Amino acid sequence: MSGLRRVISLVVLGMVAALVAGCGGGGDQGGGGSGGGQTVKIVSDLPLQGANRFQSTTMVNAIEMAIDERNGKAGNVNIEYESQDNATAQAGQWDEAKCAENAQTAAQDEEIVGWIGPFNSGCAVVEIPILNEAGLGMISPANTYIGLTKPGGEPDEPEKYYPTGERNYTRVIVADDEQGQAGALLMEEEGVESVYILDDKETYGKGLADQVQQSADELGIQVIGREGVDTTAANFRSVMNKIAREDPDAIYFGGIIENNAAQLVKDKLGAGMSNDDVLFIGPDGIFLDEFLSQGGEAAEGAYITFGGLPESELSDKGQQFVQEYESRYDDEVQPYTAYAYEAANVMLDAIERASKKGEVTRETVLKEIFATEDYSGVLGTWSFDEDGDTTLTELSVQRVENGEFEYQRTIDAGEM
Repeated sequence: MSGLRRVISLVVLGMVAALVAGCGGGGDQGGGGSGGGQTVKIVSDLPLQGANRFQSTTMVNAIEMAIDERNGKAGNVNIEYESQDNATAQAGQWDEAKCAENAQTAAQDEEIVGWIGPFNSGCAVVEIPILNEAGLGMISPANTYIGLTKPGGEPDEPEKYYPTGERNYTRVIVADDEQGQAGALLMEEEGVESVYILDDKETYGKGLADQVQQSADELGIQVIGREGVDTTAANFRSVMNKIAREDPDAIYFGGIIENNAAQLVKDKLGAGMSNDDVLFIGPDGIFLDEFLSQGGEAAEGAYITFGGLPESELSDKGQQFVQEYESRYDDEVQPYTAYAYEAANVMLDAIERASKKGEVTRETVLKEIFATEDYSGVLGTWSFDEDGDTTLTELSVQRVENGEFEYQRTIDAGEM
């Protein structure tokens, strides 16, 4: 279903507002120039097809839940929500052309004052410049590529993503400079002395592998090989047989589940490298149930880093969210579900603050997004810095045990 669009209108009827006012319910609820009648739209942009479909669906649910908990309003501003799909059936995942199309369409719709997403950093590379020109504020629940917000990626990053010279992009997840450090620290803690690093050649995967390589070098871990793999290949036997001859202590893969991560670990074992003898370490791009189902027994013992915390380690508010979500949807949250919920609430708070100061516009909402400070939410208490990055620094390590992701430890990048 290419181009799936699900529009949920969550507008409280005017007669309800009139009834509240008639009962002495507080007069001007939103303040400023909104006058109680303004309606604005926010959109999410996520891959709703392919291996990430299930997780993205939970993220859409979490955004709907955040809006519904406020009766479809931010202050006294009516909120309409549209869920966009940036994946295509042909690609089986996010699609660069679809990302551009979605962003260009939104840029021309003045009713849209906020953008939640995207999920994939490669999609963000396409969308940020388009939405920057439009002055549309973005909050991503999941992008981790370092070059989107700060130096450390390509030489012309992040400046090339902001043609206006002003920032419009933020994220509530920890960036890959810190996840790269966490991956290397995990290796050190597990006694790894040598590693072979692979990546899927995408913005996220290659960028993260670069950060892991840099951090491994700093910790004195020998990087005995580094290459990008052909993710369209039917198998990776020749690659793994070559790596086996190098006899590394670990193999690190920077990439996403859609790019054959499960086949990599299968062929690793096929080349005689068990996950006990040669660690397999991957990032949050494969922190999905699809990795478990596709990898099967070969996934046992694999380590996964995540630029945040799993549900079991969230704040008290986070635990409450998980319980309410799973009760409401009769479904389990996924790693990024809570992050989408947080992004939605931060967006709604920004709209509400803007309404209290005057009319809600892209400009006023963007200003209030960047003004988010000491926010107490499901992820803990945090702020956006001037680059649009979260001040959160905790990441987590999971290991596949008995066919499930089991939380292993928390690593605080602020202490590294």
